[in-house]
Amino acid sequence: MRTRFLLLFSMMAGIISAQIDNTDNNSLLALAGNPADPIHINEVVVTGTRNETDVRHLPLTVSVIDREEIEQSMQPSVLPVITQQVPGLFVTSRGIMGYGVSGGAAGNISLRGLSGGSGRLMVLIDGHPQYAGIFGHPISDAYQSLMTERVEVLRGPASVLYGSNAMGGVVNIVTRRMHEEGVKTNVNLGYGSFNTLQSEVTNRIKKGKFSSLISGSYNRTDGHRKDMGFEQYGGYAKLGYEVTRNWNLRGDVNVTHFNASYPGPVSAPLLEGDQRITRGMTSFAVENKYEKTSGAASFFYNWGNHWINDGYTPSLGESPQESRFLSFDNMLGLSLYQSTRFFPGNRITFGFDWFRYGGHAWNKFVSGEKAGTTSDLVDKHEDELAGYVDFRQNIQQWLTLDAGVRIDHHSRIGTEWVPQAGLSFHLPRTIELKASAAKGFRYPILREMYMFPPQNPNLKPESMWSYELAFAQHLLDNRIAYGINLFYIDGKNLIVTLPNPNGTGMLNQNTGKIDNCGVEAEVSYRIDSHWSVEANYSYLHMENPVVGAPAHKLYAGAQYTHKRWTVSTGVQYIDNLYTTVGSNSQTEEFVLWNLNASFRVNRWLGLWARGENLLAQRYEINAGYPMPKATVMAGVNLNF
Repeated sequence: MRTRFLLLFSMMAGIISAQIDNTDNNSLLALAGNPADPIHINEVVVTGTRNETDVRHLPLTVSVIDREEIEQSMQPSVLPVITQQVPGLFVTSRGIMGYGVSGGAAGNISLRGLSGGSGRLMVLIDGHPQYAGIFGHPISDAYQSLMTERVEVLRGPASVLYGSNAMGGVVNIVTRRMHEEGVKTNVNLGYGSFNTLQSEVTNRIKKGKFSSLISGSYNRTDGHRKDMGFEQYGGYAKLGYEVTRNWNLRGDVNVTHFNASYPGPVSAPLLEGDQRITRGMTSFAVENKYEKTSGAASFFYNWGNHWINDGYTPSLGESPQESRFLSFDNMLGLSLYQSTRFFPGNRITFGFDWFRYGGHAWNKFVSGEKAGTTSDLVDKHEDELAGYVDFRQNIQQWLTLDAGVRIDHHSRIGTEWVPQAGLSFHLPRTIELKASAAKGFRYPILREMYMFPPQNPNLKPESMWSYELAFAQHLLDNRIAYGINLFYIDGKNLIVTLPNPNGTGMLNQNTGKIDNCGVEAEVSYRIDSHWSVEANYSYLHMENPVVGAPAHKLYAGAQYTHKRWTVSTGVQYIDNLYTTVGSNSQTEEFVLWNLNASFRVNRWLGLWARGENLLAQRYEINAGYPMPKATVMAGVNLNF
């Protein structure tokens, strides 16, 4: 496998050499981070770096989905948007709305074969980790569009800046803010298939140095199967104040509550599989920004209350559960960083992180002999303390050197060193060439160590190295943008469940390996002022396949805008998607066609419609949970 991957690198190097040999001395331009809009050639990102940075100076690959794309999708969640727009990233689903938790849940985010469900991919909100303190994975139903200004997806290890759980990459949700003076209110309402309702109200204010955003939503559906209802309430508020021209204060809070039912696989329907989940987060930050230095000190806290009835299957002779699972988990942290330019072309960032995470989980018996009693599963917190430095140097106009290291100490496991390095070449004919090597790691989570057989308190951290080569270029006065990435991931000490070598039963053990490689490509073309097209493709080879990571993922879309009309359509092709692995491995192949349209009636009223799976494909993403056929939604958008 390594030999085949080196051959791919050699082929790509040959292509690049041919390009360079025939170049002239055209001026150098930056590569847009978002190929969906090639006009923006100087994309500024904050993921992969703590300060705002032109994406061309980062050796790592960052995809950006902006507010316009999120609004055009008319989706209450940001995840359906990024699964189309980001090559190599895939999000599992089981219905028209809602992901749920526990048995049969969807919403697992995987990137290059590394899964958030197993804690190997991190979701951030404004750079703050958002995984559940006990289970170590993201809660997908908490990531709503109402709070999102843009989404930045870093494809590759980000452990130098963000520590454990960022070994496969990060999805950073950058929250909204009001940019211009005034008061704006937006109301979005939609209704569609399976009695599905989505609604959102947002008010934004900017008056001098003060700004605010308050948003609320209510979403629900009956689902396309019996006992598959979903109901969600969400609220977000953010306040900001410019103390001086160089110092800002901001704080925000977000709360999401959802009630979900899961019906079990079609072959064994489940009764009373119900969940009541509340997730919340808050943060406060003091930010400074000068000509030669910038930084921030921020505090964040996220938490969750879970109530789960795992249900029962009458066809298997099961009876109602005697207990309910309850938990309260939390994660709080303090993050400090300061980025300084000591001389021209230089930027060095020093940072410090402290995280404390964990929680209490227990079973509460509601019937049977133990009715009225409880049984503890885990009640524990652990700490992570880290310091890091990231050094970036521009060498003339054609090369950027980046190197960083993190020293991360865990209260129980010990100390982990995390290095990374990369080069970014800014070549003639608007060519960008990047090469990087980065380490990612993950501490074992509380569930793996202390909850449920096969728990093992002696687990060690997982680790991996990722090697990447990226090539990109703009053509025809930036109307065309394209890029291709090659990557290889080599991981060890992965936590897997195997027979206990010292006794009976199963045990979590550090014996797994990652040997993944692949290719990611994307292209966009702004045909004229009305038409644009885009496409992305990813191929992933895994020596050890995992659920929810397709080998082939292709998306092709087009958008037309003229006067009051905006119409967009896209086709997504998925092949060799594992829904189960092991002795009874199953894979899926399917094609999805989606269509969105909106019409601005006047200054304050707009109409929109959305159709999904318009080819009425029969397919599964979670084994045993068939997805709905064609669905439609339509609604109104009011602006005051």
